[in-house]
Amino acid sequence: METIQMVDLKRRYARLKSEIDKATTDVMAAGSFIGGPEVDTFTRELGQYLNAPHIIPCANGTDALELALRALGVQPGDEVIMPAFTYIAAAEMVALLGATPVLIDVRPDTYNIDPALVEQAVSRQTKAIVVVHLFGQTCDMDPILRVAKKYKLGVIEDNAQSLGADYISSDGRTRKAGTIAHIGTTSFFPTKPLACYGDGGAVFTADSQLAERIRCLANHGQAAKYDHRAIGRNSRLDALQAAILRVNLRHMDDDISRRRAVADRYDEGLRALPWLRLPARSKFSTHVFHQYTFRVSDGRRDALREALRSQGIPSMVYYPKAIHEQEAYKWVARTCGSMAESVRLAQDVLSLPIHAEMKDEEVTHIADRVKAFFQK
Repeated sequence: METIQMVDLKRRYARLKSEIDKATTDVMAAGSFIGGPEVDTFTRELGQYLNAPHIIPCANGTDALELALRALGVQPGDEVIMPAFTYIAAAEMVALLGATPVLIDVRPDTYNIDPALVEQAVSRQTKAIVVVHLFGQTCDMDPILRVAKKYKLGVIEDNAQSLGADYISSDGRTRKAGTIAHIGTTSFFPTKPLACYGDGGAVFTADSQLAERIRCLANHGQAAKYDHRAIGRNSRLDALQAAILRVNLRHMDDDISRRRAVADRYDEGLRALPWLRLPARSKFSTHVFHQYTFRVSDGRRDALREALRSQGIPSMVYYPKAIHEQEAYKWVARTCGSMAESVRLAQDVLSLPIHAEMKDEEVTHIADRVKAFFQK
């Protein structure tokens, strides 16, 4: 058996080699590397896929979060509500803008922000809410949007891990993750659901005024060339990455189907184990399975991970510390209520390899090794 990877980028390139090579060669031959028709075409195609009127490409997913926060007017002294259990990027951008990340706990089943806790975190300083659609499925957006409307707050969807997922509102409407709130953001990091071969990101919105401000901020604060209306930054997606993204976008739905099949196979192999709490699948969201993440009971997560490692099977812990436990944020962030679930998740979660190139025998082998650990 080949070496198992968490995400096998070599296999992916081999599968799409002819398309990727042609796309990048065409860019090289055209000689247009910054902006230009390739970026414009990708932007239009992604907008069509998401049914999003405005797509603003940028350099990476962290820049996308900063642009979104600044477009909503977040500034020093403001507060931004977000989950305590997630990657650090959103809290980092809030803190760098001089605002305060206000952390609330997450749900024990989906690991996403608990909508029932949002309103109690609102204060006079609250400016916005950042929701993170973690591991491949969306947060429950309807109750969050109701709170935002009540208090006139902006809502940002960090959609780096769930691009392609569908959210089904209580009124029956279906929308793509990242297009439900005021602004959506994503990352095109090589392991993400829609990935390039370097770095890249994008911001989405249906609001033309927000879109204009985001474009301005991402391009040195320029409203027009040499007409600087704001203190901006240089954050752009290059043409080579846009060309690769166009190829990967064409295969995105097929890749999602492949990852769901891997998840189904894991579920089938592992569901009989009482020590595991397998990934929940929400009624209000489809799941693109950016990660296959389960909970391990009885404090046996690290032992299981070591047992798998010793047999050549990689795994990852996303994330080993909640944000309020990180040294840099102990005095910067404010917690609201108990962080019990976030702390427990950091001790329990484990992610197994999952990607569109996985073979059935690899998934079965991994599931068998997990079962063998608990049955010995």
